[in-house]
Amino acid sequence: MIIRRISREVKIGDITIGANAPISVQSMTSTDTRDVPATLAQIKRLEAAGCEIIRVAVPNMAAAESLKAIKREMNVPLVADIHFDYRLALRAIDSGVDKLRLNPGNIGSEDRIKAVVKAAKARGIPIRIGVNAGSLEKELLEKYGHNCPEALVESAKKHVKILERLDFYDIVISLKDSNVINMIDSYHLMAEQTEYPLHLGVTEAGTKFSGTIKSAIGIGVLLHEGIGDTIRVSLTEDPVEEVKVGFEILKSLNLRVHGPNIIACPTCGRCQINLIEIAHEIERRTAHIKKPLTIAVMGCVVNGPGEAKGADIGIAGGKGKGVIFKHGVKIKTVPEEHLIGEFLKELEKFE
Repeated sequence: MIIRRISREVKIGDITIGANAPISVQSMTSTDTRDVPATLAQIKRLEAAGCEIIRVAVPNMAAAESLKAIKREMNVPLVADIHFDYRLALRAIDSGVDKLRLNPGNIGSEDRIKAVVKAAKARGIPIRIGVNAGSLEKELLEKYGHNCPEALVESAKKHVKILERLDFYDIVISLKDSNVINMIDSYHLMAEQTEYPLHLGVTEAGTKFSGTIKSAIGIGVLLHEGIGDTIRVSLTEDPVEEVKVGFEILKSLNLRVHGPNIIACPTCGRCQINLIEIAHEIERRTAHIKKPLTIAVMGCVVNGPGEAKGADIGIAGGKGKGVIFKHGVKIKTVPEEHLIGEFLKELEKFE
């Protein structure tokens, strides 16, 4: 059983981060935020995949001015990603965003920071302080000699203190590194030193294959230790894939229930059907299901109904045919070419 770290509660729209709230899955659009139709189209796809918090880049005033139209059509909280220009933060707040991703030490004078904090407090908008290993302050690199967990934590704490001096405590912290070990160690250090909720992620993780592995290890290790309140898987890929991977990580640790859990054997010399193709097709054809189900796709009777008896429904291959079973009990035997179709008919009874 995972015992979660106790963190402060922070509200982002109608989503709670921290305390005992479910660990939420986030992503970020890859569109030009100024292109409202394109951005909304991607947001709708993310929402359909189950994404619970969506962040957009706000690099200029035109992007900030697009936020109101985007927010109006969204069903989940909107986060504005702000760097350096406090005026973009103020415009984003006026546009109705639910959260800012902003490092206060990077937006100029204290008067500018105060203006943003005052506006955020008035609207109940939290701020995520996001520290990345690739953009650490020069003085910290000189102090430590290189990117390291201690430098990441010190940078984050510096930004936190700025907000705390202004009596602002609706804070979420992220400490991202493309090095998985450094990322894990950074969050360990921060978890010991603060009660603010933590946003987990391996930054610049890579393509779908390598990035999924790095993210699953980095995020998964921390979650298993009870550290982490919200996650974003960063992939060089369609952001919808980030959401899918995020939920799979949470499902594998029994931290969230989200759609079907597909278990499939790796195949061996006993397998006499095209199990790989069947497994991919079943995964594709069941992606829309929201109800939690365990689906088994097994190659032969050795790893069939017996080993997969915990599954709600499944198939087990034979020689050019397969059996469909529910809770370990065989329902029917059908030719391989009809296996998926008959399986889907039986699956409909669960929906």
